[in-house]
Amino acid sequence: MQSNNHPVGLLIIGRKRPGFDQDWNAIMRQKTAEAFATMKMPLFTPTVAVVDDESILAALAQIRAAGCDALVVLQPSLGNGQLSMTVAQHWPDPIILYATPERQTGEKVSSCSLVATHLWASVMRQAKHPFELVYGHPDAPETHTQLSNALAIARTVRKLRSAKIGLVGANAPGFIDMASDPFVLSHRLGSQLHPLSLTQFIDRVKSIPDADVNQDMEKVHAMKLPLVNLKADDLPTNSRYYLAIRQLMAEESLDAISIQCWPELSNLVGHWPYLAFTRLTCEGVPLSMEGDTDGAILALLANHLNLGVGFLTDWLEHSADTITFWHAGVAPLPLCYPVGSPNGPHITHHFNIQKPAVVDGPLRTDLPVTISRLWRCDGQYHLTAFPGTTIPPKRQLTGNTAWVHTPGHHIPTLFDTLCHAGMPHHVTLFQGHHGVELFKRTARALQLPWIG
Repeated sequence: MQSNNHPVGLLIIGRKRPGFDQDWNAIMRQKTAEAFATMKMPLFTPTVAVVDDESILAALAQIRAAGCDALVVLQPSLGNGQLSMTVAQHWPDPIILYATPERQTGEKVSSCSLVATHLWASVMRQAKHPFELVYGHPDAPETHTQLSNALAIARTVRKLRSAKIGLVGANAPGFIDMASDPFVLSHRLGSQLHPLSLTQFIDRVKSIPDADVNQDMEKVHAMKLPLVNLKADDLPTNSRYYLAIRQLMAEESLDAISIQCWPELSNLVGHWPYLAFTRLTCEGVPLSMEGDTDGAILALLANHLNLGVGFLTDWLEHSADTITFWHAGVAPLPLCYPVGSPNGPHITHHFNIQKPAVVDGPLRTDLPVTISRLWRCDGQYHLTAFPGTTIPPKRQLTGNTAWVHTPGHHIPTLFDTLCHAGMPHHVTLFQGHHGVELFKRTARALQLPWIG
């Protein structure tokens, strides 16, 4: 999960001439500042009064100089709608438009804050500038939730546009549905694809010093994952994988990484890297297997949206209202049963090529999940997400499994729609149902087609 210490810039649109209830205006400005303090979000408000183009440019310069990575526009009294175009010209990222309520006493309209915000929203939409809307009293917890979600979406889009995605090797053999196009990625999402040599990565893995491996192994043992048909000597290679990935991401300033893990790594190194993958994803590293670059980007999106650890998986089979998800041994530990419990995760051999080390274990039942996917097709990126709940398994399978009930969807029809939209065979499950709305709003902010 990403932490953010950057302040939020608050641009308060004023008026050249007095009007409306200026006492209520001052109360709403003060309450807004208190709301951000309650949410423990640093807030920066420019010293200049914003009433025209000149003052807006000065205020935005102060906001940028303060290191703000998100912009909230507040109109506690109706201001000049033309200024919306100036803000859109000089702040390219999504803008949060925040409207405060009217004073609920007296005969006169106190602010027209929602009217002003509605005006700006209409202008932003027609200018094709992304924005998020928030409306509510600054004291209300629901308003705090709205602000937090809107800021997460705005920051996610901003960070994606400057992200650097590492691809070690290429897509796994035959998985051409997951092949990457660096120019579509750059044009549509703003992210940079950074191809890296698989051979050099293997050399890096093998050259990790023994002392570093021994130190890391203490962390592996502290996880207390049971070994099934393995011994402790089977684990150090995965520490080498883990340390090599950490090292590579730091050296290349990567925000996410995808690795071509088969068949080369199991054949040339002699071990699968999946224990290392499990550890890294559980530590908040956006990572994907099999060269699935878009899967890694989705993990990065989810990270910035505070959706937690995801389960990257195959769509194995389905019925009218259930889907069986399965993948080989990269258990997302926060979604699994507790370590040491009867269904808890354990370290073992890969089910197909009998080499260490994978982390097997089913996802917990009665777990609300968001099933999601980001992918490229027809020179464009697409996004989908829909809710489900894990149910007891219909049969026992090795690897990582989840049987998911999806009320409200006829799965064969949905599957047909997604396949005709070009969706690859990987999807990712995140805990909770709120991810559906966050992904949908992020797609809107990125101007991506929403499928489903």
